[in-house]
Amino acid sequence: MKRVFTTLFASLLVTPLAMAGGNDDPLLAKLTIDRLEVQAGDGPDPLVLEGDLWIGYDLNKLWLKADMEQVDGTVEEQELQLLYSRAISPYWDLQFGGRRDFKPQPEHDWVALGLHGTAPYFIETDIALFRDNDGQTELRLLAEYELMFTQRWFLSSELEMSAFGKSEPLEGIGKGASSLGLNLRLGYEIRREFAPYIGINWHTALGETADLARQTGGEVSETRYVAGVSFWF
Repeated sequence: MKRVFTTLFASLLVTPLAMAGGNDDPLLAKLTIDRLEVQAGDGPDPLVLEGDLWIGYDLNKLWLKADMEQVDGTVEEQELQLLYSRAISPYWDLQFGGRRDFKPQPEHDWVALGLHGTAPYFIETDIALFRDNDGQTELRLLAEYELMFTQRWFLSSELEMSAFGKSEPLEGIGKGASSLGLNLRLGYEIRREFAPYIGINWHTALGETADLARQTGGEVSETRYVAGVSFWF
């Protein structure tokens, strides 16, 4: 599996950038840290980092997506995606590549296929389907809407859902709809590229996943208060 991903990633690094170019289609890049925040609630208070980097041309880009959670100085969750992104319409990109879960151990590799773009009413949408070597599949949906109160104050609402193709009781995963999350963030843009915020995150397990959590004495739902910053350049 590692050899397959190495070959795929090497191809992604060369092919898209070679397909497009020219003086009127410059090479561009953007780094976005969507969430760098501390969460407070029952139990430990994790530090969460979520962001992405893209580089490429108008139609063809490479995306690097990262998601990490650290508790008491120890990384508990760490995920990285490397994707080739191809514009298929003015508002939508088709993405293909790979994902690796570094934490929790052992490392876990997935093939990824996704759709990224802006739905009607300016809803930023990210839909991704993942499949691993053992035939497990995961479907993720992320939808975000940002309401501007003034030129600087904004309220960001984010909906997250996930579902799995089969049960893995040892991993605490049930077949079908697995989790639902809602995140609200009130922020102030000190500059267009930099905005501190406060907010609240609510997350709950669903279906068989919730049943497994109850059987092991785990939390089915939780609410956390957050404070952080988002920035891009």
